[in-house]
Formats: sequence, C-alpha cells, structure tokens
Amino acid sequence: MSNEQSPSSAHAWLVITTLDDPDTAETLAGALVKQGLAACVHILPPGRSIYMWKGNIEIDSEVTLLIKTAPARLNELQTQLADQHPYDTPEIIALPIERGLPDYLDWITQCTS
Repeated sequence: MSNEQSPSSAHAWLVITTLDDPDTAETLAGALVKQGLAACVHILPPGRSIYMWKGNIEIDSEVTLLIKTAPARLNELQTQLADQHPYDTPEIIALPIERGLPDYLDWITQCTS
C-alpha cells in the first residue's frame, strides 16, 4: 500500500473495497471497527462486477464496503485490508473527504483515535 501522506485538506477518508460474500464482508467490517481503524462500514447489497482478470472477462457477484476513517489511520487501515482480504489483488481505493458535517467528521476522528 502507498505510504504517501494524506493531503492536509482531507478531514477523513472514504475507503472502498469489494468482497465476494456478505458474511465475509460483515466479519471484516466488524474487525475494522473493533480495532478502531474504521468509524463505520456500510455494506451495500450484492451487485455484479464485470472485470478483466488474467486475460479473461469475469462476471461475479460482490458486495461493496464503504469504510470511513481518519487521516491518521488510513495507512494502517489499507495495510490491514490488504492483509486480511481474501482476493489476490483486492480493490482498495481511498478517496479524501474534504467537506462534510463537522460533527460527523469529528465523530469519525473520535472513533478512530
């Protein structure tokens, strides 16, 4: 995972990953919240993913996780996701949250401190 510093304008981060089943997603989400790496993880209903893998077009059902974390926990969260993820090359994308309800952004920081 990238060890680049978070931009100073990011008050929090939204990290996106996908998993192949809801039970695995719930287990991983619970572990991330329990470890203080995530304030909240939304698990979206299964959807279809169409992607290229090893020269073949694959179509699979996946659940998407939307993970909220503080800038100070981003690198550790990405490392933990990569280590615990069952995929060989998991989707782990981090998007900066530059604006939001201040109380909500403070809550993310409090939960991940």
